[in-house]
Amino acid sequence: MKILVPVKRVVDFNVRIRVKPDGSGVDLNNVKMAMNPFDEIALEEAVRLVEAGTATEVIAVTIGPAVAQDVLRTALAMGATRAILVTTDIAPEPLAVAKILTRVARDESVDLVLLGKQAIDDDANQTGQMLAALLDWPQATFASEVTVAGEAIRVTREVDGGTQTLELTLPAVVSADLRLNQPRFVSLPNILKARSKPLSQIDSATLGLDLAPRLKVQRTEEPPARKAGATLASVDELIDRLRAQAIL
Repeated sequence: MKILVPVKRVVDFNVRIRVKPDGSGVDLNNVKMAMNPFDEIALEEAVRLVEAGTATEVIAVTIGPAVAQDVLRTALAMGATRAILVTTDIAPEPLAVAKILTRVARDESVDLVLLGKQAIDDDANQTGQMLAALLDWPQATFASEVTVAGEAIRVTREVDGGTQTLELTLPAVVSADLRLNQPRFVSLPNILKARSKPLSQIDSATLGLDLAPRLKVQRTEEPPARKAGATLASVDELIDRLRAQAIL
């Protein structure tokens, strides 16, 4: 089984985001970038399927400028077999990303696309669903457990009041939730080995796809600053304060 894992380059989740003074977006100058955490979980699951003998190959793919190779090298260090960089000078919207991934999935004849449920920069949570629709493949979102059973894949996902288990016929699209696994630590020897793994490039302009933006960001703002808290001496004082504010 061949697995395609899209990985997005986003601002490291430990970095405090700064909004540009003109409100046109997030300031990315001199900001540490990293692999989207949900994609990292999807990649870890794909590598585990290879290690278990269920899958034969994991292909990591990302879309962006040449500098996005860094997340692909991380993916290779985590255990991806090879990587593909689809170069573009624009920041593609989810529909454009889904179109590109559709082409790659078909060209590579993959059996499964395993990706994060959303990216932490735009929180759109759209690409996986659009990709499944374009491919006309079954999909399961927010996977917390994945089991391959012959020509099918079973996906457990949390729903209100419990869990739901779906069985999908391969090929399929599955998006990963936080509970699926804990990504492995990337060791220095594996980082060095990743340098010799194949990483190919495709110019998005050669794909003949309509990637034109359809959305326009009107304004980006930071959340309002929180009011300062207060330390109270006792529970009675807390109750009096809540009553004074008509909360109790």
